[in-house]
Amino acid sequence: MSEVIVNKVAESALQTIDLEAWIPKEEPVLFDLKDFLFMGLIIKEKEFRASLQQTDTSVYQDKVVLICCSADAIIPMWAYMLVSALLQPVAKELFLGSAEEWKKQKLMQAIAALDTTVYKDQRVVVKGCGDEPIPEAAYLEITNKLRPVAKSIMYGEPCSTVPIFKQPKPTV
Repeated sequence: MSEVIVNKVAESALQTIDLEAWIPKEEPVLFDLKDFLFMGLIIKEKEFRASLQQTDTSVYQDKVVLICCSADAIIPMWAYMLVSALLQPVAKELFLGSAEEWKKQKLMQAIAALDTTVYKDQRVVVKGCGDEPIPEAAYLEITNKLRPVAKSIMYGEPCSTVPIFKQPKPTV
């Protein structure tokens, strides 16, 4: 006599959220102010403006551009403004910081924009394993976003979860 194997995970009404799916996959292009420093130390306005005018902006066309300075130098605020004025017409997006910071910001924006009505009174699993590291702040934010609406929140995989939150049962 054969016993029927039942996949209880597939039959459960769990809603899974994979934060890794919300991390952008595109590779940003770097604009490093280090290449514009005078003697590797400072930005001289006249030379900086001239160098910017010589910059081939086509490499930034429709790209996410990360603006940074990899050298240990003091960059005046107006330098960032000049770079922005140069690249904004061609770039898809400008971001001041590293690729990790940009990905974190995009993930946090995705969480903030999440329509939680689909999770109302649902059992939600926030997936915990993946190839891309997820910032701790994202787990905090998704919990804050779901807690007012979800029936329960769990962390991990649907077959092995850690309970995080459970709505109290209504008292009679």
